[in-house]
Amino acid sequence: MRIIAGLFKGKKILEPADIKTRPLKDLTKESIFNIIQHSNKFKVQLVNANILDIFSGVGSFGIECISRGAKKVTFIENYQGVLPILKKNLSNLKLNFNFEVIEKDVYEDKVLADLNDKFDVIFLDPPFKNSTIDLILIKLQIFKILKKNGIIILHRHKSENHNFPKNFKIIEEKKNGLSKIFFINLY
Repeated sequence: MRIIAGLFKGKKILEPADIKTRPLKDLTKESIFNIIQHSNKFKVQLVNANILDIFSGVGSFGIECISRGAKKVTFIENYQGVLPILKKNLSNLKLNFNFEVIEKDVYEDKVLADLNDKFDVIFLDPPFKNSTIDLILIKLQIFKILKKNGIIILHRHKSENHNFPKNFKIIEEKKNGLSKIFFINLY
């Protein structure tokens, strides 16, 4: 797995040894960033953007955003089997100014409430068997941490059917291998 574009293009991203973590595949990641860059259904610029990467795993999505000029990326991850790899991947960038790692369970009451930033892009990549993603979506709405023209990107298994809570609208959907990617607006 490698960084696709930007300042760190070609740099290797370390992967976990266990099977509990499902890193974002390069092909899927490339598809997501192509849609972000070329979609006429929404306008999000990654340069100087504020990014929230929930269930960040090894950090593939957020690190790609850093490489492409994001102002700041906030990673939320609590799985101890992958946190050292996420930290190592970030350390390998030799940066110390434009990211934050929150080592907590995103379902805990105060995790999203305590965020001081509003985000241009919120990326959610929960385990495919996670069926409680709506709880996070509702918290995102309650705590108003998505900027007005921001987008939520949700990575799910292609066979999953999902009814989003009220005020969430799918603006683009893409299947890629075993993945389905939803680009969502909050109204």
